[in-house]
Amino acid sequence: MATMQDVARHAQVSIATVSFVLNKTKPVTAATRERVEAAMAELGYRRNPAGSALARGRTDIIALLYPALQRQLHATATRFFTSAAERASERGFSLVLWPAANEAAQIEELTRSGLIDGVLLMEVQLDDARVEALRGGSTPFALIGRTQDPSGLPFVDIDFEQTVVQAVEQIVTLGHTNIAFIYDHSGPTTLHAYGAIARASRAFHDTLAQSGLTGVLVDCRENPRAGRLVGETFRADFPDATAVIIMNELASPGFMTGLRRSGARVPEDLSVLSIVSSETVATMSDPELAFMRAPAVELGRLGVDAIIDRITAPDSPLPHTLVPCEMVPGPSLGPAPER
Repeated sequence: MATMQDVARHAQVSIATVSFVLNKTKPVTAATRERVEAAMAELGYRRNPAGSALARGRTDIIALLYPALQRQLHATATRFFTSAAERASERGFSLVLWPAANEAAQIEELTRSGLIDGVLLMEVQLDDARVEALRGGSTPFALIGRTQDPSGLPFVDIDFEQTVVQAVEQIVTLGHTNIAFIYDHSGPTTLHAYGAIARASRAFHDTLAQSGLTGVLVDCRENPRAGRLVGETFRADFPDATAVIIMNELASPGFMTGLRRSGARVPEDLSVLSIVSSETVATMSDPELAFMRAPAVELGRLGVDAIIDRITAPDSPLPHTLVPCEMVPGPSLGPAPER
């Protein structure tokens, strides 16, 4: 097996120069770098990742924490992961998905391990013990999401308030005045005061109050069966509602199935708009759902930029970025029925 000394001899440079090329600890000329890299390729040299990390004082690994024990993965979450991994690679880092429980103790164990350079948190609660644990440590971190008071924290997030306002406006332009908002009231299991749900439901309540509209909040757990059960009894339970905003990606296909089973026609009897969702889920329904696309790709990339900037330039300004969802028309929206 080739050693650094073999590479240095083959490239006619010092061992220190080979180390500089491998670990990027000091600049070398382009010609020298090419000679060293060519020598490594010819000799089949493989670097020692642990030694390289020790030399540079960094592992170039970011942990993306998703509480998979408390919340199922869904299509939109997958887009966050893939775009974040792609952006990390572009910037010379590796991103690992860390499906840890939403507990401060696991955060402390991870950051003490020395395996990672930074932490990117998802599924943030209004009062999140993980954030407090990270505040008290030395590991850089950033959030995809927001706590109740995010001042002083680096974060990127969906603008849930603006998204809900736009959803209501879209429905009102079609003549609807009585709107239901379907969501998981209790939030993902054990994720108490989940920021996304708290902000969106509050925005819905406030928007209706300010607009003089009527509406109702409908609880539905995050799974297709729960959506189907709500859909089967929806018209009987809420006969005055003519439109639905559903913020529950895992339940929305089941909800549409339940409506069809109950004899409700979409959009003739009831219009449905899915928010914070994806084309993958919208096309599972018949008719296909109008939806507001979650900016998962954009926020995944911005989240990675935020944490890498904390690692490489800790004195740079903290990002406070909000991105609303994008409206995508579909056949599940129609004019309000005459009553």
